[in-house]
Amino acid sequence: MLEHKTTFSVSPKSKEEWLAHAENCHPITIDLGIERVKLVATRLGILHFNCPVITVAGTNGKGSCVELTKAILMAAGYRVATYTSPHLLHYNERIRIADELVSDAALCDAFASIEKVRGDVSLTYFEFGTLAALWLFKQVPLDAIILEVGLGGRLDAVNCVDADVAVISMVDLDHMDYLGNTREHIAREKAGIMRPNKPCVFGDFSLPHAVYEQAALLNSALSVQGRTFTYKKGNFSWSWRSQQQTLADLPLPRVDLQNAATVLQVIELLAGQFCISRTAIENGLKQVFVPGRFQIIEKNSTRIILDVAHNPAGGRCLARRFAKEPDTGETYAIVGMLADKDIRNTLAPLVDYIDHWYLVDLEGPRGATRDRLYQCLVEIAPRSCVSMFSSPVVAYRKACQIVKKGDYLLVFGSFHTVAAVLAEVYDAMRYNLAS
Repeated sequence: MLEHKTTFSVSPKSKEEWLAHAENCHPITIDLGIERVKLVATRLGILHFNCPVITVAGTNGKGSCVELTKAILMAAGYRVATYTSPHLLHYNERIRIADELVSDAALCDAFASIEKVRGDVSLTYFEFGTLAALWLFKQVPLDAIILEVGLGGRLDAVNCVDADVAVISMVDLDHMDYLGNTREHIAREKAGIMRPNKPCVFGDFSLPHAVYEQAALLNSALSVQGRTFTYKKGNFSWSWRSQQQTLADLPLPRVDLQNAATVLQVIELLAGQFCISRTAIENGLKQVFVPGRFQIIEKNSTRIILDVAHNPAGGRCLARRFAKEPDTGETYAIVGMLADKDIRNTLAPLVDYIDHWYLVDLEGPRGATRDRLYQCLVEIAPRSCVSMFSSPVVAYRKACQIVKKGDYLLVFGSFHTVAAVLAEVYDAMRYNLAS
């Protein structure tokens, strides 16, 4: 086990100080493995809970699955806690109890409790946050806990907790430096969240052999999209069918239907532990909202669409959803990405829908430059209309001066890109309200 003792002359007191401490506590930003986090979790007594735990892994769609599962359970009257990552505007977004963001004071208490027992165990920023969420969930009565896996599954910090239901939303190529360079390798890592004799829901249509093999090894009942359960979209509603039941005329949610269908299979598996009515399912579908996932904001007759799509699968999903929008004007796209992503194949599905590309730099060691984005774009769309900017905010301000009634402003490529523009939009809204 890698051990590393960090000493500070002044103990952290504010949330910001604790987060800075967490960032500097471990010599490596991403260091996969659950030995460190499990050791500290054992010392804290937070590995086991008196309510069902649902763990969600996947290349894309994890956040939507978490939020819709929560929305349906809460609509049925249950008290639910969720842990997600990353956040968009505030760290507190990662930890919610009964849909309320955890307070700064509660976060500080959690971090202090972790620091008190960790001793010489070195923890990454993500491990600190995961332990904080689990510690906070242990302090209150809960009916269900939903945990989003950060990276992969088998070696992710969240996997220190045993799942009663494991969910794999989908498997595609991403984080290949850590998870392997084939879909089978990545699937094997994500299948690591399964537990013996506990069910798993697989939300993709193409089942990797690695997932099937792991389920058979663990005697985990495997539900697969397109086989065990399926869905069909209508003009104004959709239907879902499993081996047990059919639900017709369901309201269309603000999440991708593939993810919604996956969640309804999870809900069916939870029927023995929860009383969930058709009304609760409908209300959850109506109420679910995931910031930064095809989030639409109307401004001066322009539709701003924000989506954290940052890999090829995300690009394809964004293109499918955007293609259904009415063709009322031109589309401007603000794009900023991380350098370790497959930029070319993320942009490719969208080239037929975008009239003006605003390519931006992202700050930080992982950020891709606008020049790198341009090189990738011209390989697939050499005649593109391109402008380049130093940041997402600068690009957004310029776009606001140009877009006309009926135009679209599409913002995508990274959580960092969406967060920067979303903060700018909200700041402008607050200013307008104040004035």
